[in-house]
Amino acid sequence: MFNLDVLFSVGNIFLFMAILTRLSGLFMSAPLFSTYPIPTQVKIWLSALIAFILFPIVQANSGFVAPNSVPALSLILFKEFTIGYAIGFCAKIIFSGIELGVNTFTIQMGLSADQALNPTSGGNSPVLSQAYTYLASMIFIALGAHRWLFAAIYNSFKSMPVGYTFTFSPGIVEQIVIISGQLFSLALGIAIPIFGILFITDVLLGFTSKMMPQMNIFMVSLPLKIYLGLLLSLMFMRPMAEHMAVIIEQFLTKIAMIF
Repeated sequence: MFNLDVLFSVGNIFLFMAILTRLSGLFMSAPLFSTYPIPTQVKIWLSALIAFILFPIVQANSGFVAPNSVPALSLILFKEFTIGYAIGFCAKIIFSGIELGVNTFTIQMGLSADQALNPTSGGNSPVLSQAYTYLASMIFIALGAHRWLFAAIYNSFKSMPVGYTFTFSPGIVEQIVIISGQLFSLALGIAIPIFGILFITDVLLGFTSKMMPQMNIFMVSLPLKIYLGLLLSLMFMRPMAEHMAVIIEQFLTKIAMIF
């Protein structure tokens, strides 16, 4: 029979708040979970449910001591939120890199003004960029990447237990910076096949305009680059999907090793 006085003690309540705060940080930054259309109430209740499941495991394996002041509790909650947000941030870099890469060759196509609401970020982005973002989201779900994130948050309670100690070692910070820096290499890998062909097309159109000055090259190049860009997007869709799957697995493996 449960002893309610022990179960609802101050220490257990503060421990549950710390677990919930770490999960809240994850849900605020992780891909899919931080998606714009998901209601805030759903995120809160899902975080609370997972925190309720993790509570007995964390309680049994941690020597958490309840803080005796509001500043100490605030410091602990800030630390927990930072850890959860860092895990989700590292995973969201994948989608940021894909969106940056697609936006790069979209501008080269001349579709930079084709903006629409992107539900995955809450801002405006080209429609073609949203298509690739949805593709990355489906790959993310198909690979079971959300389970990797929950495994990372679970393992973080072992490597970074709840308490006053802030265990963001220089090695962890270095790895997070390295993962953040890979955003540009990821974007370049997505953009370079189509961007390179469109760049060569621009060079050829420039030679054509010099050879045939009477031709209105602008009126020719605009629909040609849009048609060519869309055709190349369809042609490279499968290789890019395979490339995204490899990148997502690599990033998730690194995140699991860090946390």
